[in-house]
Amino acid sequence: MHTKTLVFLLLICSNLISIAQTTVGAVFDDGMVLQQQKDIYLWGTDNVGTKINVVSSWGKTAKTTTSKNGKWKLQLATPVAGGPHSITIKGSSSIIINDVLIGEVWICSGQSNMQLPLKGGLDGNFIEGGLDAIVNSKNDRIRFFTVQKNASLKPLDNIKGKWEKADPSTSGSFGAVGYFFAQQLEKVLEVPIGIIVTAWGASSAEAWTDSSTLNDLGLELPEKMAKMKQQTPSVLYNAMIHPLIGYGMKGILWYQGESNRHNAEQYEQIINAMVTSWREKWNNRDFPFYYAQIAPFNYGKRNSAFLREAQLNTSHSLKNSEMVVTLDVGDCTQIHPSKKTEVGKRLSYIALAKDYGISGYDFKSPSLKNYFVEDQEITLTFSDRVHLNKNVDASENFEIAGADMIFYPANAVMTSPYHSDQKIRVFSKKVPHPKAVRYGFKNCVLPTLFGRNGLPVSSFRTDNLNSNE
Repeated sequence: MHTKTLVFLLLICSNLISIAQTTVGAVFDDGMVLQQQKDIYLWGTDNVGTKINVVSSWGKTAKTTTSKNGKWKLQLATPVAGGPHSITIKGSSSIIINDVLIGEVWICSGQSNMQLPLKGGLDGNFIEGGLDAIVNSKNDRIRFFTVQKNASLKPLDNIKGKWEKADPSTSGSFGAVGYFFAQQLEKVLEVPIGIIVTAWGASSAEAWTDSSTLNDLGLELPEKMAKMKQQTPSVLYNAMIHPLIGYGMKGILWYQGESNRHNAEQYEQIINAMVTSWREKWNNRDFPFYYAQIAPFNYGKRNSAFLREAQLNTSHSLKNSEMVVTLDVGDCTQIHPSKKTEVGKRLSYIALAKDYGISGYDFKSPSLKNYFVEDQEITLTFSDRVHLNKNVDASENFEIAGADMIFYPANAVMTSPYHSDQKIRVFSKKVPHPKAVRYGFKNCVLPTLFGRNGLPVSSFRTDNLNSNE
């Protein structure tokens, strides 16, 4: 190559570099909601060595210098809830982000039941009360950022999506669970609520978990995409979580599990590892992780109760986590139940009680406390008062087994229903010497047991058979 030609090309390249623009991550845009009273991160790209200065309309400033890889990242302190505000970022060029609200930010992730929008649409699904919610949704203080679906074998730096205000023209595309959660929070807290939805139907928990964490679990990582991209390990973490890491938020809501029924025995371990990894990457080792148990549905031969059990166990083993029981809002003919209002509200009750200190929100479903084998029956006690739904035959849900571990439908009778020593006796003529009991431990359940707060008791069992037995 001639020397003059080489010099000419170098000049062109240097000019291209010198006119690079200052950029920010896609999630930082007009109309965004930032977490209040927090040192939040902002990040982007620019020329190497460029000084980046950030000035906010609430008086806080920050500065940094672009690193050798052309990236920059800094922290900016946010005030109490309010707005609208603006943020000015100056580097090689200037960016002004307008209409910024300060409030509470939650990230919603999982598969189709988290993704399902207010307007319905997945396989003809509808949201009960969805139309009314849409036409009455106008509220400048509720804003959504829906991450565009994407999968990658390597971690990405950016995502696609935009912030939208709640309005009849936009809210139909908002994830229904996230919307009903946000609606309740905004009503009670009276502050702006920002919801970031990053979800993909039929996705597995492994897809949302980074490769290093999966390696530590001894799980194999593929070199190429599976036929269903969203079930390929790590690819949704890479494309739809990694670009969000560091964005200031209060906590995460999760609705997923249907795609992990085949490995229910490993699910608790996977979710614990996934959340622990996310917390480490966000540098927040105990942010709230609240999730919905999968609802009853006729899945066929494989019993989804084992997955529900894994989810129940996770709420005990994973710190600062809580689970919403959904036995009463399922539809055995529809994997995407229409009653998303209840799911979103129940998740909000957890947050309002635990994270915002609002009294009166009794969000916990009672759970099995202990059991005793006595003669020809098994006696159950619970963490709180329960009642039996008299409109449902107890034998539809209660089963007992003898030493052979063959389960038979059983009767259930409440003793001392109005006293603190309340118990439920379970028995069957077919099992004279019972050893184990199950409640609602099948795909389709019309619940029998409820707490005094009206919330259903999760399915449970006292045996330890695995899902293949």
